[in-house]
Amino acid sequence: MSEMNRRGEYEIHASIPATMPEEEKAIFYKSCNELNIQTISNDDEAKRNQSIKDSAYDVVVVGNVGQLNQIVNDKTLAVMVYHGIGLKQSYYNDIDSRIDLRSVESESRMSELKAHGHQNLVLTGFTKCDPLLTLDQEMKLGSLGLNHNQKTVLYAPSFYPTSIDQFLPILGKLSYETNIIIKLHNFSWYQNQYAYQSEAISKLDSAFENIYLVPPKDYNIIPYYGVSDLLVSDISSTMFEYLYMNKPIIMAECFSLRLKHRLFHKRFLMKIDQERMEAVDFAFRLDNAEDLPSLVYHGLEYPMDLENERLAAQTQYLYRVDGKASSRLVDAIAEKLLEGHS
Repeated sequence: MSEMNRRGEYEIHASIPATMPEEEKAIFYKSCNELNIQTISNDDEAKRNQSIKDSAYDVVVVGNVGQLNQIVNDKTLAVMVYHGIGLKQSYYNDIDSRIDLRSVESESRMSELKAHGHQNLVLTGFTKCDPLLTLDQEMKLGSLGLNHNQKTVLYAPSFYPTSIDQFLPILGKLSYETNIIIKLHNFSWYQNQYAYQSEAISKLDSAFENIYLVPPKDYNIIPYYGVSDLLVSDISSTMFEYLYMNKPIIMAECFSLRLKHRLFHKRFLMKIDQERMEAVDFAFRLDNAEDLPSLVYHGLEYPMDLENERLAAQTQYLYRVDGKASSRLVDAIAEKLLEGHS
C-alpha cells in the first residue's frame, strides 16, 4: 500500500471480514484511518462480499485464498501476497486458479510452486520485510519499560504447535539478565482455544519487570526486529523474516502437540514442510526448554556464530534484502494491467 501510494496512481480501499473478532476489526479500521485508506464494511458478510464484487475493482490483493472468488469481478486482477513464509504446508495448498499474480519471496519457493503446477508467479522477495531497510530506530527500550543496559531477546512463538507451554517456567528466570519482548500470534489473543497463551504470558509480564508483552493492538512485529538482539521462535515465519537482520536466531523444537497428533504423528508431519524444516542451518536448534538460557547467552555473546549460514539463507529464503520487494510487485501489477492480465 505504501508503494502504491508513493506512485500516486492508485486509489486504495481495504476490507476485513465481518466474522472477525470485534477487537481485530477495531485495530484494522484504526490502522486504515491512520493511513487515510477508505474501508468497506457491513455487518452482513454476504453483503460485504457482494459490495466488493459490485465495485469491480481493477485489482484485489489478498493474503490467502479465503473468499477470493466471492469478491472478484470477472475483469479484476487478483493478486496474492501470502501472509507468512514459514514451515507449514498450507503455503503450497492455499492457492486458486483464479489468482492472476502471486508474489513469491524466493527462487527456491518459485521452483517448488512451479513443480506443484502453479503459474502466474512473480519473484519479488517478501514485501513485509521492506521497511526493515529503512527501519525507524526511534523505538527505545526505556519506552517499553525495559533496561537499555541489557541485551534484548524477541520471543515470537506460533500458536500451534507452540513452545509457549515449555518456556513458561523458563522465561522469568531468563529475564533476570536479559530483556524479553514477547510478540504473540493473533490467535493467542482472539481464538478461544489459544487464549490461555496470552493469559499466561500476561501474568509473566506483570510479574517480571524485564518482560514486555506486545499488546494485541500493536500488530506490527517489524519494529521489534530492529530493537532486539536475538530471536527465539518455533515454527513461525518470523525465523525467516529475521534473517534480514543478520542477528542470532534460536529455533525451538520443544513444543506440545495435541493428543491426536501425538497418537497419529504422521498427521502432524503432513502439516509441516519437513524438507524446509530440516534444511534450517542458520539457527541454533533447541529441543530441551531447560537449555534456553545457556543458548541465549551464547548467541548474545557470540553473535557472529552462524553468520555465514544466515547470509546464505538471506539469498535462499528472501531473494533480495534490498527493501524493494513491494516495488517489484507493483511493477508486475502495473504490467499485468497494461496487458489486460491475459
